[in-house]
Amino acid sequence: MKCEICNKNIETTFMGKILGTYIKDDKGKKHTICFECQKKFNNNKTKILENIK
Repeated sequence: MKCEICNKNIETTFMGKILGTYIKDDKGKKHTICFECQKKFNNNKTKILENIK
């Protein structure tokens, strides 16, 4: 799985969970975000959605 902002591979835990988050846009589509990008945008949903490619 890749981050939709920086296109880096997102690591997973041994249980299959990602080390990052999913963010839904207005249409209900899920976007995967890595931990570094989440930290870079201060976990602000509107800033993250503006920077998705």
